[in-house]
Amino acid sequence: MAAPPDMELSLSLSLELLPTDPLLLILSFLDYRDLVSCCYLNRRLNQLSSHDPLWKRHCKKYWLISEEEKSRRNQSWRAIFISTYSDLGRYIHYYATLKKAWDDLEQYLGQWCPRMISSLKESVREEDLDAVEAQIRCKLPDDYRCSFRIHNGQKLVVPGLMGSMALSNHYRSEDLLDIDTAAGGFQQRLGLKQCLPLTFCIHTGLSQYMALESVEGRNKYEIFYQCPEQMARNPSTIVMFITGTSYLEWFTSYVNKVVTGGYPIIRDQIFSECSPLCRYVHDKDCVATTEDITVSVSTSFLPELSSVHPPHYFFTYRIRIEMSKDALPENACQLESRYWRITNAKGDVEEVQGPGVVGEFPVISPGKVYEYTSCTTFTTTSGYMEGYYTFHCLYNKDRFFNVTIPRFHMVCPAFKVSTA
Repeated sequence: MAAPPDMELSLSLSLELLPTDPLLLILSFLDYRDLVSCCYLNRRLNQLSSHDPLWKRHCKKYWLISEEEKSRRNQSWRAIFISTYSDLGRYIHYYATLKKAWDDLEQYLGQWCPRMISSLKESVREEDLDAVEAQIRCKLPDDYRCSFRIHNGQKLVVPGLMGSMALSNHYRSEDLLDIDTAAGGFQQRLGLKQCLPLTFCIHTGLSQYMALESVEGRNKYEIFYQCPEQMARNPSTIVMFITGTSYLEWFTSYVNKVVTGGYPIIRDQIFSECSPLCRYVHDKDCVATTEDITVSVSTSFLPELSSVHPPHYFFTYRIRIEMSKDALPENACQLESRYWRITNAKGDVEEVQGPGVVGEFPVISPGKVYEYTSCTTFTTTSGYMEGYYTFHCLYNKDRFFNVTIPRFHMVCPAFKVSTA
């Protein structure tokens, strides 16, 4: 209901009489929508809401515009907000979160794997995303679209942006697909109806998919690895190991683990001087120190080597053995044997003992590190391992001692079977 003319006149007169500073302070607490609305109330509010410093907060909050970028663009804060909103307004609730994730990831890669930066592709245009929607006849979620307005995935190269994993003769490195390649892999076949691939491994053919509709037992925008259901009568029936509930959650949680050290950087011969981002998950509490030797463990679940029926859950673990750089030289020692106690979710225990590790008998000296990768399988969706290594001293070969391997847990991600 419109206010009576005399009330509108009274409001205008009241605002005209109020000093500018308190009004600007009040306006500084408004969201951008309310600030825009104020422009249409009366002439005084229109003038005040155009006050440029009011738009600085919104530019920084929603578009992550820095002072340096403002100077480079040579525009007012208000003009920057309006021009950016006209281009990216539909993503205003996602852009800052995704832009920060991409910026953090690029900064991290620049330090640890600079050649991967060159594999990132430039952003795409709105019309490119609209064309893909028309091609696949399905709507893309706004958080996914927003991410591709920042970076259009990466080139199909090794190492992949979404992590690498090496185990004996099995190797996986996942690329984040660009929008055209993803659209080319859009699925309409039974078992993967209306699913869009997000990643791809050129070595295994493995992808992570995003469901664009709630069909075949999937939730809309759910992200998953797909594996054949080996004992199903229908060959199109698949098992879905869930890795995310939305693109925003999936991508930002991955980046956060990368930049905070949740996925260790592993140097090996395959990548020469450039380390891959590895999908081993490191539990910072999973560390044990015996005398001068510290053992830490990272684990990874391999969906491509696992099955639900029959139950066969494949895990790989990477162990780091390090002697303190402050240890005395005479404390140098050699690994003699290993002992494992392996327990599944039912409480069944298996004990394993043998010489060396992966056929090697590493020598550890002050400041030296030895790492190796091995694997295990469970018939249950989770389990844990613990044990010890037996070392003998190099300068006192009669002295043997045990080094604790901390208990580490392995848990299969949530999964469901498609209703195809």
